[in-house]
Amino acid sequence: MHKRTKINIAIFVLLVGMACMFTAVVTDHWAVLSPQVDKANTTCEAAHFGLWRLCKKYIYINSENFMQGHGCGPISLPGEENCTYFRHFTPGLDTEIFEYKTQKEYNISAAAISIFSLAFTILGSLCLVGSCTGKGKGRDYLLKPAGMFFAFAGLCAFISLEVMRQSVKRMIESEDTIWIEYYFAWSFACACTGFVLLFLTGIALLLLSMPQMPRNPWETCMDAEPDQVE
Repeated sequence: MHKRTKINIAIFVLLVGMACMFTAVVTDHWAVLSPQVDKANTTCEAAHFGLWRLCKKYIYINSENFMQGHGCGPISLPGEENCTYFRHFTPGLDTEIFEYKTQKEYNISAAAISIFSLAFTILGSLCLVGSCTGKGKGRDYLLKPAGMFFAFAGLCAFISLEVMRQSVKRMIESEDTIWIEYYFAWSFACACTGFVLLFLTGIALLLLSMPQMPRNPWETCMDAEPDQVE
């Protein structure tokens, strides 16, 4: 397969990874939380949240949806929903998230790291644009920083995922919250997909932009002819 074809495939995969990561950052279905429901024909409070917003949903559990020992939900059931944005960066306010103060620190960290991931993605995209519109050696050179930026974006996405996972785990273990069950939803899956695609494809793009390896054992990398990307 021609080298330029491999690079085009890598760029397409990167576009998919960027779309997945952007979707994860702007949506609020990273995790779904539910309290225990002890009896039927009652209203319970479930919740789903992301990096920026928490949505509480009041769901009526009838006898058909009630299961002994299970939590409130599923979240897709109809009910009144109330969403509030986290005041991450508002000074002078003691905002309590999930009725658990230390939860704010986790969400601030996850949100800030996700912003770094988007920033690296934008820088990598600018390098790709310069590579596609440039000419000569400058065109090939820009692929190297593009690959590095996308790999860094994937790494930041992984750190944000781990911080969010620890955040949910610590919240469930706390005695200050009503939620006892949780599962990670489709926004979390988008972030995982974005991490894998950005990190691995960024590394692949970096390797594709490297000079051609010597064809003969006695030939050094400096002596090898440069492999131009057409």
